[in-house]
Amino acid sequence: MFALCVESSHARGMGHLYRSMRFAQFLDKQSIPTIFFINDHAPSLILLKEYGFYYQIVTLLERGINWEREMIAKHGITTWVNDRLDTNVEHAGKVKREGIKLITFDDRGKGAALADLQIAGLLFGDRYTVQGKKILTGSNYLILNEEIDNYRHIRTELNRVVVSMGGSDTYNVTTRVVNILKAFSYKVTVIVGPGFEHLKPLQTILPKRFELKKWVPSLIQEFSMHDMAITGGGVTPFEACASGLPCIVIANERFEIDNAKFLERKGLCRFAGYYTDIDENIFNSSLDIQSMSKRGLEGFDTRGAERIFREIRRL
Repeated sequence: MFALCVESSHARGMGHLYRSMRFAQFLDKQSIPTIFFINDHAPSLILLKEYGFYYQIVTLLERGINWEREMIAKHGITTWVNDRLDTNVEHAGKVKREGIKLITFDDRGKGAALADLQIAGLLFGDRYTVQGKKILTGSNYLILNEEIDNYRHIRTELNRVVVSMGGSDTYNVTTRVVNILKAFSYKVTVIVGPGFEHLKPLQTILPKRFELKKWVPSLIQEFSMHDMAITGGGVTPFEACASGLPCIVIANERFEIDNAKFLERKGLCRFAGYYTDIDENIFNSSLDIQSMSKRGLEGFDTRGAERIFREIRRL
């Protein structure tokens, strides 16, 4: 049994949850059962229910109570996976004292030092350092949606643009992007996730010619119908580029800046800056859509979960 311990909220975003869900889907294909331990965040719980995942609500930040030990014994957990960004030593110590494997994803917390394996697929600069007994870095360890393989194709021109700023879009960057795109003649689709809490201000300024979609069943399928995406700097632009969809990336968090610059160096996206200081000139710049699309198809695959699982089995 694998435990997937995830923090997901309007403030934290939902990227950690989406990644862990993709990993759980991979584990299911290996006939390995999973349980999610997650904070009480209604949109995330609805998502887990829709996909049929087994989960239990826990108070992740509560100190002094060893709920981890109880859950490990109750469910026969053999491997614990943290996808929380910033785990503490107390929590990691409780897990390791039960004699099971501890894995963590892109974890900048002090507790990561106790992990048997740190998967840092989104570590592309020296802005942050990560810890762990064994550390794997690089885009080969990104868990990208396997659905991408059904929709990969080269874009040759720019007519249709999709805006997707994450499951929650904490800072309502979507509305700012819509205001920028009003000046262009593109056909625009705006996609908001299950944790989006800014619907009213967005609808107030949304032009009638823009299409608004909520809670789409397949973001990858939506991407396949467009020529460029405007996204945050988490995993989404990597999935877009892997499907052949060039991006303009806006960093919602500081750690996303390195991700965006990495993709820009590879010629897959243009980086429009941190969300508090968006460079609108990027939207007016000339983009070689076909070359960007081709590089994306060549640069990534969807076998990250397989590589990670292989490393876990070696522990």
